[in-house]
This record gives sequence, structure tokens and C-alpha cells, in this order.
Amino acid sequence: MGDYELSNLGVLESDAIQIMREVAAEFERPVLLFSGGKDSIVLLRIAEKAFRPGRFPFPLMHVDTGHNFPEVIEFRDRRVAELGEKLIVASVQESIDSGRVAEQSGPRASRNQLQTTTLLDAIAEHSFEAALGGARRDEERSRAKERIFSFRNDSGGWDPKNQRPELWNLYNGRINQGEQVRVFPISNWTELDIWQYIAEEQLEIPSIYFAHERELFERDGMLYATSEVSELLPGETPFTDSVRYRTVGDMSCTGAVRSSASTLEQVVKEIAATRITERGETRADDRASEAAMEDRKKEGYF
Repeated sequence: MGDYELSNLGVLESDAIQIMREVAAEFERPVLLFSGGKDSIVLLRIAEKAFRPGRFPFPLMHVDTGHNFPEVIEFRDRRVAELGEKLIVASVQESIDSGRVAEQSGPRASRNQLQTTTLLDAIAEHSFEAALGGARRDEERSRAKERIFSFRNDSGGWDPKNQRPELWNLYNGRINQGEQVRVFPISNWTELDIWQYIAEEQLEIPSIYFAHERELFERDGMLYATSEVSELLPGETPFTDSVRYRTVGDMSCTGAVRSSASTLEQVVKEIAATRITERGETRADDRASEAAMEDRKKEGYF
């Protein structure tokens, strides 16, 4: 990478550190969402640079659908253990078992949308005032509308027309009783920035981000992994191909992309050449409608 890319990454990192420290200073009970995915891995490195050698001033939390890729869950648990930090696992399965949400059925069933209730319940249970997450503005349209400090009402809902100005990187963290804040320290990063930073910092990532052979089936132009959570439709036939994942989440709605990129340098080159957003190419739930993500965010989704 040349001097321009390094300078750009340095500015982005510095801004993210400032945002994270601002959250620690303004809120008594923040939490950092960590899924084991690439964006939250970058957030962990930002937290290390912001607060080490001390402990993080917040626990980590993962909203676990129970249908996540095993490689990612193994990485999540190992990385948290290495850091010596506290991990809270908010379980969608427990939400189903307790009757808080109803599980979908059929070949197109997904637990992804059920995460909203589990997230809001966990925030209420632990009285979290601010939740730091790895959402980025380049992912899709509704996230491009959102501020770095995104305020939610006492029901966890988001109003895209009622947001606070953030002039000169000044953030107003004042909230009323019951309100919450979602904070996005890497909101201004692009997917390419994320991968260049991972390469620059030589961060470990789950193996499914690199090209590997996997049994798949194709549906609606997307490649899904065969698994116990995937029910095939008539005419869908499993096959094996070389793929990798640009984003990780619920196996039922997260697609792979054909790829031979097996190193960080090759992944960076591949991302630099693509013109399709990661969610637009690999997340089935975001294809439901142009307003699918925005509708879920208004209900409390991250």
C-alpha cells in the first residue's frame, strides 16, 4: 500500500479511537457488539489501541442466532479468551424457547429478523445505554442515512428524520431515561478500508473469509452453504465450488461468492475490483425490498 492509503487508514483509525473514548467518557453502561466478523474484529483492535494496557470499559456482546457458521463461533470464543474480556451471548434460541419470538419454518425461513427482539431484551436486561457496533455507511442505503451517534427511543426504535447534527466531530450523548444510543466508530470506513486495515495490522480472521471448497446450493442467484439449517427447494442440487464470504451471519441467509483469494493481499485486490456492495451480493434478507433494512432499524435492529 502507498502513502495515501496509509494516511487515510491512520485518519480513520484516529477518528474511531476518539469516538470509542467519547463513548467511554459519556456513558456509564456501554457495550461493544462482537460477532467474530471482520468489522467487529477491527473494532476490537480499535478498542485495544484506545484502552490497552487497561481492560475495556465495556463488555462484549454477541446476538447469536444459533445458526452461525461454526468457524466464526470458534474464532469468537477464542479471540475473547485471548483478550481476557467478558462476553455476553444473547441467544435467539432462548428468545424462541421463552415465547418472545416465533420461529419461521420452510425453505426460506431465517432467524436473522428475530435478532431485534433478542438485542432489545439484552440491552434492557443489562441496562446498556450505548451499544458500539461495526455498521458502515457504504453497506446499504439506510445505514448511509445514520449518524455516528444514532439515538433510539425507549422502545429501541429509530427515526431517520429525527437525528442530531454532528458538526466538527462533536457528539451529543445526552439521553433521557429509557433511551439508547447505537454508536458506529467505523461508519465512515469502506469495505476496502476494512480489508486494508486488516492486512496492515495483520489481524487474524475466521477462515471462511478466504477461498475454500464448500458444498453449496444456488437460490435466487446466491450461493448458500448446505447445512442442517438449510431446507432445499425442489430442483435445488448441492454442488462443490471454491468460495469465500464477504460478510458472516446467519447461515440461512448469508451467501458466498466464488473466489480463489486465499491471502489478505488477494482479498484486498478482489474487493478493490468489485462494484457490488457486500450486503447487496450476499445477504438475502436485504433483497426483500429497498427499504428492508430501514424498516428493521425503525423497529430496533442494529
